[in-house]
Amino acid sequence: MTALPSPLLTVTAEEGPGWVRLRLTGDLDYDTSSELVARAMEQLAARPGLDELYLDCAGLEMCDSMGVSALLQVHRDTAARRVRLHVEEAPPFLDRIMRITGIDHLFARQEQKDRRPARGAGEEGPSDPHPSPTS
Repeated sequence: MTALPSPLLTVTAEEGPGWVRLRLTGDLDYDTSSELVARAMEQLAARPGLDELYLDCAGLEMCDSMGVSALLQVHRDTAARRVRLHVEEAPPFLDRIMRITGIDHLFARQEQKDRRPARGAGEEGPSDPHPSPTS
């Protein structure tokens, strides 16, 4: 793994045959969004046979409109190279942002039942704050 430090965002790359995972830790915002785009572009340029790019968002603390813009830019760059882009372990705030902005359909996502509980979530109470009537 290679850690690429920033005062507010750390992007760590992990790779395997045909895939790369970028682990994001910290804030994805005006000051750091260009770093995510640059790291994703570096991986795409260095690995022309790449099939899958994963963004592990479990360590994200916040995301503003420039962070959303960075996610869209990474989506455009991967789509242009026919690389499937995944968002993994999105914190609830990122899920909400992606749903409200209408971009959630652009990213391959894990099934809700396979996701780990949000950080700080207790063991009591429902895992889905909006259970369906048939639950």
